[in-house]
Amino acid sequence: MTHHKEEIIRVRFAPSPTGHLHIGGARTALYNFLYARHAGGQFILRIEDTDVERSEQRFVDAIIHDLQWLGISWDEGPVFQSDRLDIYREYVEKLLEQGRAYRCYCTPEELERKRKKAVAEGKRPGYDGTCRNRKLPGEGPFTVRLKTPDTGSVSFTDVLRGEVVWQCQEIEDFIIMRSNGIPTYNFTAVIDDALMGITHVIRGDDHIANTPRQLLIYRALQFEPPVFAHIPLIVGPDRAPLSKRHGAVAVSAFREMGFLAEAMVNYIARLGWGYGDQEIFSMEELIELFDVKDVNRSPATFDIEKLRWMNSHYIQQKRPGELAGLLKPFMDKRGLPCPSGDSKFLMLVRELQPRAKTLDEMAEGAAFFFRAPEFYDDRGLRKFCGKEGRQYLRMIRNELAQLSSSASRDEIQKVFEKVMETTGAKMIKLAQPVRLALTGKTVSPGIFEIIEILGVEEAVKRIDLLLQYIKENEIS
Repeated sequence: MTHHKEEIIRVRFAPSPTGHLHIGGARTALYNFLYARHAGGQFILRIEDTDVERSEQRFVDAIIHDLQWLGISWDEGPVFQSDRLDIYREYVEKLLEQGRAYRCYCTPEELERKRKKAVAEGKRPGYDGTCRNRKLPGEGPFTVRLKTPDTGSVSFTDVLRGEVVWQCQEIEDFIIMRSNGIPTYNFTAVIDDALMGITHVIRGDDHIANTPRQLLIYRALQFEPPVFAHIPLIVGPDRAPLSKRHGAVAVSAFREMGFLAEAMVNYIARLGWGYGDQEIFSMEELIELFDVKDVNRSPATFDIEKLRWMNSHYIQQKRPGELAGLLKPFMDKRGLPCPSGDSKFLMLVRELQPRAKTLDEMAEGAAFFFRAPEFYDDRGLRKFCGKEGRQYLRMIRNELAQLSSSASRDEIQKVFEKVMETTGAKMIKLAQPVRLALTGKTVSPGIFEIIEILGVEEAVKRIDLLLQYIKENEIS
């Protein structure tokens, strides 16, 4: 009795280092990672850097950094295609020897002429096979083309789309090695997937058009093709494929805007996949629940507001001490210190937490803690700092000045209650001019909390500054 060894699932993410990792690429990487972890399989990182002109080391570093930031780890790699050129050339030679490929000496100009002629005659502008049956060796530079069958079809069963079929006569003899000796994307991808034992290729459905050519290469080399799953693209709110004109698309841009890695992972996992009505998933839950066959067959819409909502959820879950650490780059950018051990600063973080949608917004909201406002909200001044508002400001200032420097929230609240009683004014009429004095803005955490965090002396000093500003600028 023979036992079949359970096949180990091996998947890969294979970015080209010609730009930054964008949301679509990050989702492909995440789905491959989740699929491998869920199945107890292996996840390989391969860098497809054969496009020498456009590949850059800084993009390799950036892609690796972004994947690590998202918490996507790999079991093998990064493997660089540029280190494997000899392997690809060996297989090109093999196909030439077997007569499954041939050298093509047609110049780019000749090919362009043929293309125009075919279009003019209403034919498909494919390669016409001039060099396929050439008896004599040609001269000068050549490409290598795969001999594709004239009849029959090529097909595969996609995990998400079912059976996909192409007629072979629709596929020209395509180039597998360029005249500079660099093999083409479709060729290197097949060789690598076969030699690396990749069992499942999970990628964007913009690759569907590559699949028939890749299958013909598998067939010519007598390699077993993997299982394919082509996931629908991500679109913008206008249903056009997500691109720079929709705003940020690079993972690094979202990190710089102050989105948390957990929120990004949760959000991109949900772009096309779901589990019941659940919105919030930890990485552990995603690994436990994800299966590529459950990915939605229609394009997912990227919605920045939904991402901001999700990010605020994760910000609220964090301990203030951890958040203070994460805020550092955003404080640095503003030239502000980030005293994560300071109890008053941690109090401030706790106050900002429920409202902030991003770390950048939080850092902006924390700026008043370190320096008095240089500007005041103009509409706020006109609305709350008229004659009456200035009177309230003076009364509160004088009451606060009588408290001890370490006055509690309760004592501060009593000051406001006393002035409300004396004047009959509503809380908002007192709080807003004071808020403007302390933060320069009309929106902030609770006013008693702010005075407690800043300290009474600083609060009095800032009220004096605002009164001075109003006087100097003759705001009535």
